[in-house]
Parts: sequence; structure tokens; C-alpha cells
Amino acid sequence: MTTVVLADDEALLRKALAALLPLEGDITVLAEAADGSSAVEETVRHEPDVLVIDLEMPGVDGLGAVAEIRRTRPEQVILMLTRHARPGVLRKALKLGVQGFVSKSAEPSHIASVIAALHAGKRWIDPDVSALAVVDDCPLTDRELDVLRVTGEGYSVAAIAARLDLAPGTVRNYLSNAMQKTQTRTRHDAARYAREHDWL
Repeated sequence: MTTVVLADDEALLRKALAALLPLEGDITVLAEAADGSSAVEETVRHEPDVLVIDLEMPGVDGLGAVAEIRRTRPEQVILMLTRHARPGVLRKALKLGVQGFVSKSAEPSHIASVIAALHAGKRWIDPDVSALAVVDDCPLTDRELDVLRVTGEGYSVAAIAARLDLAPGTVRNYLSNAMQKTQTRTRHDAARYAREHDWL
């Protein structure tokens, strides 16, 4: 039997998976979470074999939740669901140790089989996800992407620096480099440009 915590802000999809996954394999859903913060809480509380988590959620997103979980449960097996296979996001998720990447449009039977594979120690990235990620023409460094990601959430330079544990001057340098590489005039334009090109 494989135990799972299921985190997704789309209640309909989350409830459907919670009902269908046990029918597709030896899976027990221990808890559900509707945002990143509760995903962290439920994972730490229940210690599931596999955390199935949506990439894009309000507040703390999937990547933020994974980073936090890694600090207390570095061995946690994680399957990430996504609608958008952005190269930068996939790269960051893999660096965080996410073992599986599956499209949210996948059939529950497929998701169940991937959960079983991850629980057995394997890795899985759906072909459609990896195909898009291979085409990576992003000129920005991971740190430049980090500051643009937080910029896009509306934070000031000082707040970005505090959130990423960087000096404000370092943040300004990253933003300046990003604006030069994207040929934009403001940091918000650079963040918008990066999102439009699926780099974030």
C-alpha cells in the first residue's frame, strides 16, 4: 500500500483524484491540501510515501512548498502536477529533488502508475513535459529568474532581498542583468517578458 498526501488548489480535480487513485492501485490518500502552506503541514504531519502536489497554487506555490518540505523531510518522494512545462520551472523542480513530473491532464490510472514507480525508487517525467523543457533558450541565470519570479508577485527590491536572503544591491544587479538580457525598461516588464516566454 502506498500512502499519499494530495495538494491541489482546484477542489474538483483534487477530490476526483482522491476518489479515483485508490481505485487505480494500492493507494491510500492520507490527507488533502488546498495550498502550499497546508501541503507542507500535512506532509510533515502524515509523512506519506509520496506527495502529489500541484505546481501552481495560491500563496506558497508548489516549488516553495517543496523547498520547505525538503528542509524537514529531505527523503520525501514528490510527484509534481503541472499544466505548463516551463523549462526554468522544471529545472528548478529537479534541483529541489522532485522525482516525478506529470501533466494535470493525465488519466488517474497513469498518475497512479507513476506514483507506484516513484514509490519503487524510480523517476518519471512525462514525455510531453520533457519535450517542452528541452527547448530551453532562456538567457537568464537561475538567480535572475528567482528575482523576476518574486518581482512578478509585486514585491519591492527590499522585500525581494529579504525573501531570497540576498543583499538589496545584489538584487538590483540581477534585475539590471535581466532587463538587459530581455531588452526591457523596468523589472516588471522583464518579469512579464520572462513569463510570456515560459521561462518562469
